[in-house]
Order: sequence, then C-alpha cells, then structure tokens
Amino acid sequence: MSFKIAIIGAGSVGFTKKLFTDILCVPEFRDVEFALTDLSEHNLQMIKAILDKIVHSNKLPTKVTATTDRRKALEGARYIISCVRVGGLEAYADDIRIPLKYGIDQCVGDTICAGGILYGQRNIPVILDFCSDIRAVAEPSAKFLNYANPMAMNTWAAIEYGKVDTVGLCHGVQHGAEQIAEVLGARSLSDLDYVCSGINHQTWFVDLRLNGRKIGKDELVAAFEAHPVYSQQEKLRIDVLKRFGVYSTESNGHLSEYLPWYRKRPEEITKWIDMSDWIHGETGGYLRHSTETRNWFETEFPQFLESASKPIDPSRRSNEHASHILEALETNRVYRGHFNVKNNGVITNLPADAVIESPGFVDRFGINMVSGITLPEACAATCISSINVQRMSVHAAISGDIELLKLAVLHDPLVGAVSTPEEVWQMVDEMVVAQARWLPQYAHAVPAAQERLSKSSVKTRDWAGAARRSVRSIEELRAEKAALKQAV
Repeated sequence: MSFKIAIIGAGSVGFTKKLFTDILCVPEFRDVEFALTDLSEHNLQMIKAILDKIVHSNKLPTKVTATTDRRKALEGARYIISCVRVGGLEAYADDIRIPLKYGIDQCVGDTICAGGILYGQRNIPVILDFCSDIRAVAEPSAKFLNYANPMAMNTWAAIEYGKVDTVGLCHGVQHGAEQIAEVLGARSLSDLDYVCSGINHQTWFVDLRLNGRKIGKDELVAAFEAHPVYSQQEKLRIDVLKRFGVYSTESNGHLSEYLPWYRKRPEEITKWIDMSDWIHGETGGYLRHSTETRNWFETEFPQFLESASKPIDPSRRSNEHASHILEALETNRVYRGHFNVKNNGVITNLPADAVIESPGFVDRFGINMVSGITLPEACAATCISSINVQRMSVHAAISGDIELLKLAVLHDPLVGAVSTPEEVWQMVDEMVVAQARWLPQYAHAVPAAQERLSKSSVKTRDWAGAARRSVRSIEELRAEKAALKQAV
C-alpha cells in the first residue's frame, strides 16, 4: 500500500517523530512516502536525519523527503497533517507578555483569551494558503488533518473558507480519560467507556461507565479528591466538576483561562493552580516549557539522533488520532475517537456552524459522527461563550476588520472579567502593531493603531504575572533530569 503524506510544520521535531513512528506501526504503511515541509531548513534537516535513521535501522522501504517548498511537498499527497505555529516563539511571547500589561494572566494562551485569538489571526491566513495548495496540487479529495492550535478557529477557517475536507485532532480527551481510569482504579483503560463532547479544550465527559457500570458525579468527585496527586494538581477542574456535574478534558492551566472565574484576581490565582508542572496553571507556563524544549533539543540533538536507531515498537504506538484514522480509512479497520468537525446537529444545543469535538467512528467510508448528543446546560453555556468569540475571531481574520477583532477579544470570558473596553481596545492595537509582520490582513490598520497608541492615556503595568517561573538553563535541565533518573 503506497500513498503520500505531507507534514506541514515538520520542524516540530518531537511531534513529527511521534506521528511518523505511529503511522509506521501499521504494517500496510511500510511503503508510504512522507514529505516534510517547514520554513526552517535547519529544523527540516534535523527531523529528516532522525526519520532517515528510523527507516534505516528498521530496514523499511519508506521514503522521506524534506523541502521548504510547501507546494512541492503537497504534490500528490493523500493526507496533509499540519502542526504549525505561525510566528514561532517570538510571536507567542507577545501573546503572553502584552496581555499581562493589562492584567490578563494566561497559562497557555493558544485557544481563546487574548493570546489564543491573536494566534488565530496569525494562523488563519496561512491555513487558507495551505488549503489553496491542497486544492491545486494534492490528490483529489485529499484529507487535511489539523493539529495546530487554536484548533477550533483553524479548523473552522479551513472548512468554511478553505473548502478542504478537514478534521481537527487533539489529545485532551485521551489524557482526561487516562486520569479518570486511574482515579477509579480501572485495571485497564479499556475498562472505561465514555462519551466526551463539547468544543476543543472544552469537552465534557457526559457519560462514564466502568465495566458497564455508570459513574456519577459524587463517585467521581470522591475519587479525585482521594487521589494524592490529582487532588493537588487539578483543584480547579475538581471544583468545576463539583459545580457542573461533569469532568472537563482540559488541564488545570488550560481550563483556568477559558472561564471568567479563576484567573481574574491575582491574589486568588495561586489558590487554584499547582506549580509542580507548567500545565497546572503557571503564568506563561507553556511558553516557558516550549522555550526549554527547543533549547534542550538544539543542545542534545546527537542523543535524539542516537535514540532513533531503536526498533519501532507497535506496543508503544501513541493515542494520537492521526495514525488510527489513516489505518481505518485505508484498511477498513474501524476506529472510534473524538474529532473536531462542523457541528451540523451533532450536538443538539450548540450552534450548527460551530466546530465541535465529539465522538465518531472511522472506516473506509470516512469519519462518521455520533449525532444527537445534548450537553448539560452549564456545559453548553460555557461552550457557547467561547464559540461566539471563535466565530468573531475567524470572521475578523478573514476580513481584516480590526474593530471586529477588538469585539472578539472584548467578549472573551477571562478578558471581559479582567479588562475594561478601553483597555481591550488599546491592548489589541498594541498586539497588532507588535505582530504586524505575521498579520498581513491588518496591514491597512497598523498606521492608525500606531497613531492611537502614541496618544493613549490608558495605564498599563510591568507585571510578570501571579505565578511566573524563569526559563531554566540547559545545565539546570540536565541536573533535574539526572536527579529524576536517580530517583527512579
């Protein structure tokens, strides 16, 4: 079985390696061609060296090419996988730094909130360029698998404006299910059956069954509160579970910035977060983690390359959806997962035009969603608040309407809980000016934004956030990894 897979943003080295080895766990996919593309020639050569070594060490006929010419990489591709970060860590730093001046403390900033909305403004024009190339040179009816955040906005734009067969993929549901299985004492993850539905990063476990027995709110709350680790790391998620009656897929840090209640007062933020790892609520935690990961990889590349000589182990295939979707489509082995698609009645109490994340089955006929799911009212209300922001954000990114962009940010739940309209208007001006080189659709609006900023009287502050940590050096990371290894 031979076909071509193009990976855009393949310079995301660790994730690309994971996708590659997952796909090669499918016996029928040994003859697949992988075409890697990225803006960074340096990153491309590093990931190609790693994948070439995997192919050589496992004596596979798999073909790997790498080029900065995206259109060439997409020629004849049946599947296109995107894991891009437009603007890289430089733009991402502004997504965190500038909102802090206006009192908005984000842990991740990649979905909604001020950072996620501006991230979408950078990504969407590029996503539409991808779609144009897919329509022009990829296989007819090629499938676009989007892993890039902001997931809902990017997928919305690709479907509605890019006119490409698109599915958005995330791993939040899988990680949440693993936690639930652990706290309930399941012998195996397969003992847990669940329906998880909502929107990306705000999906809700609306039906839980352990060995066929339905698990209710009280039992789940008690199980989480009794867990020695999660009771500390997931305080905010447990509080939402108590109030909403269902568990959210997203990490403590992620969930905290989608809601208007937990990160609006600096003195209360630390009550709800945990600093044992970035994902539990640290200010700018994912930015720090991403920076450290990049620095570590650059320094330790020889060790990463050496590890690529190990044989591929199908038992270590990850729960990322991509390889399982491709296997189902190509071999007709049915796969059940959770996918981001346009709603169109899948979830009865969310808007039809929204991009939702919900259960579906995949076989050779495609991705088939389970329809007719109704969310608990509080979950639907929370999702709708974000959907309204996403819709305005997508439309602003398409039109280049800076006033609509400001309204999108104003309606964000956490931004609205913290900032005044005057502050939001100035903050958006400042972010658009700072990121102008990645925002071509706003080029016409930048001079006026600069003029307004020069005359602004809105006060800002120099604030690192309620729970910020410095980026660790390579030496510090090395010492920490050595200590962890010794402890094991």
